[in-house]
Amino acid sequence: MHRGHDHHHDHGAGGHSHGHAHAEAHAHAHSAGHNHGHGPRRTAQWQTPHLPEPPEADDHAHVEPDLDLVEKAFVESFASASDPTSFLRLARVPFDAVTAEGVRVSLLRVETSETTDVGAVMPHLGGGTFRYDPLPAAMTSRRKTLRFVYFDGRTSLPLTLAQVRALAET
Repeated sequence: MHRGHDHHHDHGAGGHSHGHAHAEAHAHAHSAGHNHGHGPRRTAQWQTPHLPEPPEADDHAHVEPDLDLVEKAFVESFASASDPTSFLRLARVPFDAVTAEGVRVSLLRVETSETTDVGAVMPHLGGGTFRYDPLPAAMTSRRKTLRFVYFDGRTSLPLTLAQVRALAET
């Protein structure tokens, strides 16, 4: 047996060679076939927790690249801003605006929060019960969220940074 092959190759011993060079044998050992895989397989992820809702199919608004990184930088910097109002002006967050539906909204507050996931649940078959597992440190996840709370004349309206960017200033 030669590098995982279960058939015999004569590599030139006694002057007889079948034209099967040693480099070819090496290439066989790393190619598909002969029960060889392509290295360790990546773990399959069947769910993607904590992702924002996908945009509507009819939403043709321009999507700002790396908005998640912009939002992260906003959360980090807003918390330490000496003048939050000026910071909002620099970030071009409108205080009074109009929604796409034509409703006038006014900014009441900016909410930031931090969440740390330390456990996971898995429903048992049938869904009546579940299994709980605390997560090891390497699997815990932390995320910061940002919401802009506007008032539309009747109720408060929490908006994401992407939604705020779509508002028209009055």
